[in-house]
Amino acid sequence: PAFGLFLFTIARDPLRIIILIAGAFFWLVSLLLSSLIWFIAVKASDPRDERLQKGLLIFGVMFSVLLQEAFRFLYYKLLRKAIEGLVALSEDGCSPISIQQMAYVAGVGFGLMSGAFSMINLLADALGPGTVGIHGDSQLYFLTSAFMTMVLIFLHTFWGILFFHGCEHRRWWEIMAVVVMHLTVSGSSFCNPLYVGSLVPSYLLMAAAAAWAYLLSGGSAQNLRRFLLCKS
Repeated sequence: PAFGLFLFTIARDPLRIIILIAGAFFWLVSLLLSSLIWFIAVKASDPRDERLQKGLLIFGVMFSVLLQEAFRFLYYKLLRKAIEGLVALSEDGCSPISIQQMAYVAGVGFGLMSGAFSMINLLADALGPGTVGIHGDSQLYFLTSAFMTMVLIFLHTFWGILFFHGCEHRRWWEIMAVVVMHLTVSGSSFCNPLYVGSLVPSYLLMAAAAAWAYLLSGGSAQNLRRFLLCKS
């Protein structure tokens, strides 16, 4: 599904590809910084203190989420400046891409890079040694991880639309809603290996974020019905 989004909505437009790659780069920088902070914290602590290590893991997840959203805000400010430059260079005084389209493409960029790193970690674990479920745990680890990766890609896409809309219209509660949803989805991963506790809330939040982003983008029930019935 994520590849379909890229293929049908982004791949044919060079400007959207540039915005996508830049968004992926911003997410990558946020991951690098959060990983560096977490690595320093772990090395400076006692590895034999399990309670402390678990606390550091929770701190690392929360810090990473907040840093990702901070970089999303920085990317919004950068794209806002880019729109002003595009308007100044265009002959008709109009930007070739709207802020809503930029929000969508930037969200896909964040999501694809997030999904790519999730898959890299899974493939590294798949090399072994060991067999999934050999000690009586669930054998659906890789399947549920694939579904979790997909929902995160879509969530980043919808979060990008919501976040940019909140910044554009000074609706800070929309930005806070994105941060809270991001923290909730990331925190639900601590329910694993009870995968129902992480997958079900994540997909429910994805459905809510999708409906919200659709309405903020100008969508309506009538347009959705026309789309489903293949009417112009």
